Amino acid sequence: MSDLQPILIARAPFTGLPTLPAAAAGVVVRDCDGLGLATVLVRKGKSEALAQRVRERFGIELPQGPRRTNAGGIAFAATGPGAWLATSQGGGGAFVKSLEEAIGNLASISDQSDGYAVLNLSGPKVRPALCKLVSIDLHPRAFQVGDVAATVAAHIGATLWRLEDGADGSAVFEIAVFRSLAESFWGALLESAAEFGFRVIDR
Repeated sequence: MSDLQPILIARAPFTGLPTLPAAAAGVVVRDCDGLGLATVLVRKGKSEALAQRVRERFGIELPQGPRRTNAGGIAFAATGPGAWLATSQGGGGAFVKSLEEAIGNLASISDQSDGYAVLNLSGPKVRPALCKLVSIDLHPRAFQVGDVAATVAAHIGATLWRLEDGADGSAVFEIAVFRSLAESFWGALLESAAEFGFRVIDR
């Protein structure tokens, strides 16, 4: 038996996946690998206390509808009654630990930093490309900045939210899917964006 042990090397979920050569870039894609992510489920009878604690510790008003609020690089996206997907621009496990220390007695917290893959989607044709994948109305009047949807994208469970528009005035979205389905989602996105042009940018 060999003494050699397999070496596991961490990689971003969308690394090495195919792209499309295109003269135009109607859809611009950025991998958000490195985000700290956690699901937060309020405990029975603790909704008001949790909202107060989040306000005090993070300076964020905890959204009670399908909305996303953020401050200082931390955000809470409401995904259902008493449920949120919390994200941080960095920190991974350290972010989850900080959540547990701040609100752990008021909510059940589960680290999802390695469970989800998140893409930032922008560009002048991002909305029509996304409309091929999700069965929700993405018109700017129907899906506004800060809105959140727990939905299905190309038969894959996904959480979608809209950020502030880009400097060019185009809409900006982020979408989270289970990491194990990242390759399947990427293929569907590539196909939906093919007619518009597809460009991947570094963080």
